[in-house]
Amino acid sequence: MAKREPGYCLHKPTGQAYVNLGGRVIYLGPHDTDESRERYNRVKAEWLVNRHSPKFRPKISSGPTMAEVCLEYLDFAETYYSVGEYKNLKLAIQPVSELFATMPAKDFDILKFEQCQAWWLKDSSRSRQYINQQCKKLLRVIRWAASKKKMEAKQYDECRLFTPLKAGRTPAREAKKITCVARALVDATKKHMTPVLRDMVTFQELTGCRPGEVCSITPSMIDRSEEVWRILLVKHKTAYLGKDRTIYLGPQAQAVLRPYLLRGADEPCFSPIESERQRLQAKHDARVTPLSCGNVPGSNRTRRPSRTPGVAFSTGSYARSIKNACLRAKVEPWAPNRLRHNAATSIRKTFGLDGAQVILGHSGIGVTQSYAEVDIAKAVHIAKQVG
Repeated sequence: MAKREPGYCLHKPTGQAYVNLGGRVIYLGPHDTDESRERYNRVKAEWLVNRHSPKFRPKISSGPTMAEVCLEYLDFAETYYSVGEYKNLKLAIQPVSELFATMPAKDFDILKFEQCQAWWLKDSSRSRQYINQQCKKLLRVIRWAASKKKMEAKQYDECRLFTPLKAGRTPAREAKKITCVARALVDATKKHMTPVLRDMVTFQELTGCRPGEVCSITPSMIDRSEEVWRILLVKHKTAYLGKDRTIYLGPQAQAVLRPYLLRGADEPCFSPIESERQRLQAKHDARVTPLSCGNVPGSNRTRRPSRTPGVAFSTGSYARSIKNACLRAKVEPWAPNRLRHNAATSIRKTFGLDGAQVILGHSGIGVTQSYAEVDIAKAVHIAKQVG
């Protein structure tokens, strides 16, 4: 039987075309383009003619291409970073995948880096801050490649000289600053939340913790030996820097959390399964049609639903649940990280910047200042006094 010819394939994570020649993968550029198909035909023809030669090494360029460097970095990042950060890094290499996939990595320089920035600027919906963040992530890829001898250290040093976009000096729009969410807005939304989701929001307001932190709390994390409970987090945003993160629980926060401690020591306190059960029960309680008519409870559910509640909330599912409650309440959607700003501002008013820094777990006051909004009422009062 004749041996099958190597096929023109798609690498889904990056949108690159590739061909597998006897166990060696060669990347050809953006999938389904004339250029990538031309390279595929040329490389395949060379392989079919010379595949039996022990010296034959099909290649497009000397040394690794930018596509190969980026794909190797993604393999590393998949196990090194969180799922969310890994997805962000996949987005950051998009301009390289589209513009310089088959370019030898040794030829990438500051001018190519500038073209990547220009690629992000083509979409007017992207903010200046977002583009700068993506460029920083791409610079991280180049630094890793230089450390692995896949690129030169001087390439990384050169790309570091590239100036990020400055406010007022670029066509890119400015991102909206994350601010506190109005008390009335939170109260209106809570009326359309399940009890579990409502308690998560209240817990965040009282403790100033991050969305990811409230999702990860388990009974075994909580130290209840003293009057003020403490939650020592092992996994948190700045754990890789060797910093500790403790959440302090006063009487009100303890009252919110206490009903959720009667479960397995390592089970999440706030369960999406329980929240979904509460949502379905609320719908059933609001049912107008007699039980003798219409569908029997549970009979109209799909056997294989596309999405089922997980064991624990993720930051994404937590945010979506709040957004859905906002839609039901017919109010402006807000994100759970804004509750941290609320707590920071409230604590700063009463206990000062140092107090807010301790509760929020920031290593520097400068970070806390970006969370805690200035007390405008105090500024007005001072202005009246000084004229």
